Order: sequence, then structure tokens, then C-alpha cells
Amino acid sequence: MSRVTDSQPDGTPTWIELVVPDLDRAMDFYGALFGWTYETEMMAEGPYAIGMVAGQRAAGLMERSDAEGGAWTMWMAADDCDGTAKRIADAGGRVLWGPVDIKDYGRAALAEDTTGAQFGLWQARAHVGCEIVNEPNSLIRNDLVTPAADAARARDFYTAVFSYTLDGNPDMSDVDFTFLRRPDGHEIGGIMGDPSAAAAGWSTLFEVADTDAAAARAVAAGGTASTPEDTIYARQSRITDPFGTEFVIGARPTA
Repeated sequence: MSRVTDSQPDGTPTWIELVVPDLDRAMDFYGALFGWTYETEMMAEGPYAIGMVAGQRAAGLMERSDAEGGAWTMWMAADDCDGTAKRIADAGGRVLWGPVDIKDYGRAALAEDTTGAQFGLWQARAHVGCEIVNEPNSLIRNDLVTPAADAARARDFYTAVFSYTLDGNPDMSDVDFTFLRRPDGHEIGGIMGDPSAAAAGWSTLFEVADTDAAAARAVAAGGTASTPEDTIYARQSRITDPFGTEFVIGARPTA
């Protein structure tokens, strides 16, 4: 699906958001990298900008003076935010704030799983979340990366909370990677147990049309980029924005 016009099914990554100390600087960087235009407004927490691709909502940027470089927060669709928050607590996770209504946009909560990785819940109302995905300059994938010893605990947690089913990946038989699928079989991401990971966190992958060109734009705009490399699924580069936030960009093979 590329264009989203209604609430996503329960447990689907539906929105991504980054908290930054300088909204203007962030808008300049991500505008240069992805060509985003913006809709801005004042929220209770501070200034907020929505990055737009072809007139569709792609991601959110929120200014907070105490923000430090970290990671994009991934928000899961929740048919019942309060009920899902209870399942999180019952499964051994923590609800850090909420559930709470955000204007008439939706109902939200921020949570932490049993490995320490944070994610959000979003029960959509007026704001369905990302209106464009799986196209250049928008979200294409989220995966949970955990220390190797925590991967099994993460799998138990997310299957308990969202009723995901688990599948191995025959293309990556040499690593501890498990696909997460909704009950209808739709793949929403995966869990990777990484022996080199110091902490658990959800990683964010944005699609681009040309990885090498996008990596060069990131550097020119004040970020850093790893040397692009080909994987079995995409040509990728790891980007660090001017605030220290890491994420991945990738272009799918054209053949």
C-alpha cells in the first residue's frame, strides 16, 4: 500500500515522529534530504511540523528544548489504545505516558517493551497517521534490533500484545531474524537479535529513489552517511542527522 486514507489494522506501524531541539534546523535537513514540504502548528508540547510528500503526510517533527539525538519513534495502530496499553503492562512492558487524547487527531500512549525499546500506540481519529508509505521519501520499514540474548523475550512480548505470528527468513538464515506478521498474514516488520547491539530499539528505514544521491544530500545538509552498500533487498546507507539521530535510507533494486 502506498496511499493510506483510513485507520491501519491493529499492530501496523502507522506513524513516525522525531523530537528535536531545533525545529527549523530539522526542517531544513529533512527537506534537503527528502524534499519534504511542511504543515506546521503549535501543540501543547511545542511547535510541530508534518513532513509532506506529494501533499500527503509522511512523518512528524516536534521541537522540545531538552531533546537529544536518539531515534525516530514508531507508532503502532491500535483499535483500542487503552486495551492495548493494558496488554502491554500484562505482558511485562511499561506504559510511559497515556493513553491520552491528542486534540481530535487520535488517542495515544508511549510504551516500552520488555527489552527496553520504546514505541507508541495510535488510535486514529481525524489523523490516520502516515498517508504515504512505500514510496520514495517516505517510510518503508521498521525492525526491532535487540541484543542477541533479548530477541526471544521480544518475540514473546509482541506476539502477546498484537497477536503477531512469527516466520523465519530463509534469505537471512545466518542471523537471528524473525518476521512479524499480523493475524491476516501481512508482514509489519521483524525482530533481529544482534550480538553487537548494546541496547534494543526500533530502526527506521526510508525509501529513496537513489541511495548514493540521497546520501550525498544528507552530508551536504550537515549530516553524515555511511558508504552505500547493496543488500539482498535494497542499496542502503546509514544516515545520522545533525542532532545525532540514526536511520537508514534504501533504494529497491530496479531489475
